[in-house]
Amino acid sequence: MATSNFDLIVIGTGSGGSTAARKCAKAGWEVAQIDSRPFGGTCALRGCDPKKVLVGAAELIDWNRRMNRTGVPTDTHIDWQQLMQFKESFTQPVPEHREKGMQKVGITPIHGRASFVDEGTIEVNGEFLKANNFLIAAGAKPAPLPIDGVEHLTTSTEFLELEELPETIVFVGGGFISFEFAHIAARAGSKVHIVHRGERPLEGFDGDLVDILLEKTEKLGISAHLGAEVQSVQKDGQDFTVKASQKGKPRSISGDLVIHGAGRVPDIDDMDLEKGNVERGKRGITVNEYLQSPSNANVYAAGDAADTDGLPLTPVAGFESHVVASNLLEGNNKKAEYPAQPTVVFTVPPLAMVGLTEQQARDAGHDMTVKFKKTDQWYSYRRTNETPAAFKTIFNNENGQMLGAHVLGSKSEEIINLFAMAINQNLKATALKKMVYAYPSHASDISYMV
Repeated sequence: MATSNFDLIVIGTGSGGSTAARKCAKAGWEVAQIDSRPFGGTCALRGCDPKKVLVGAAELIDWNRRMNRTGVPTDTHIDWQQLMQFKESFTQPVPEHREKGMQKVGITPIHGRASFVDEGTIEVNGEFLKANNFLIAAGAKPAPLPIDGVEHLTTSTEFLELEELPETIVFVGGGFISFEFAHIAARAGSKVHIVHRGERPLEGFDGDLVDILLEKTEKLGISAHLGAEVQSVQKDGQDFTVKASQKGKPRSISGDLVIHGAGRVPDIDDMDLEKGNVERGKRGITVNEYLQSPSNANVYAAGDAADTDGLPLTPVAGFESHVVASNLLEGNNKKAEYPAQPTVVFTVPPLAMVGLTEQQARDAGHDMTVKFKKTDQWYSYRRTNETPAAFKTIFNNENGQMLGAHVLGSKSEEIINLFAMAINQNLKATALKKMVYAYPSHASDISYMV
């Protein structure tokens, strides 16, 4: 077998690996970047970017329905095939563009699945590749589910490739994927079910705002089956039946498609990490504060493949890739010190958060002030008949600084970035109130939220 040697081998072509690969290549390192799937990573090809394109169509349908009888007749609908073609205009160019970009800066692109042979060697397509350093940024995959008939479940990746939208869709799990895609599918005309084993979905978000969003979700015709544990998925011809136990009682839900929305795990199971002396845990590659493996100092990890304090989000993966690049090029000089990380579930309307939930703040023993209010009668939302809308903000009484912010409503994904800046810059409520905001704008509502 042939053997090639590199200064750095990056496993993965998404946000967690690409920044470090490019920085090291520009510094003169011999770099290879490997992926078994089309180059570009989850976000650009199978996740946030194409999803947000579909969300845009759902937002338009929602807008028109809200504005009925206000001068905007409701006669629009989603043409799924045309929408898929539009989505493809974003995703189709990515792999070729990404590979050409690698080659332009001197990165060697390699298609294939990587597995370790020893601490300094991996194998791809029958070829041995040696390197002084490795960065594992292989992303995530759907979590394994202990249910009979799990092979009948499809994934969010396949949903994004559907040529036709089924009449009835069942989502297993009550997290980001299920809620975002359910809102898209419902507004495109599908009957949608969400089956979640917990009593409240979207478990990382504030409970009060989740309850409001859940009420909106059900008004759309989406059936949320909570406290229901899926036991099996059965197939009969082209039809599927999800068998669940809901509060001790059997439940059967039929559909034309069943989608896995019950979480994701690091995509590292078949990499023979033990041969590379690379320790891992349930949440990914074990790393220290420099994102370096404590068991193999030549290995770093970033993004969804790494067990870190970062949220499984594209901007966080990019942040970690910057940290790794600095530590590779200059020695371990930069710790992964995470700022407050905003996150959004892109339902319609979206729900955004940053910092602590009210319960987390109480559990931590903070002396605090909590403001919680429904805002659909505020001008920003009433002018387009938007409902629901709400917010919750949490401030430390001792120093006036923000502990957490939660916003439900249009533009919440923008507003939350301002709250994230406030937390990261230790701004007090008084500072946010004193700002002069452009008006009318959603951001101008911040002065009433603090």
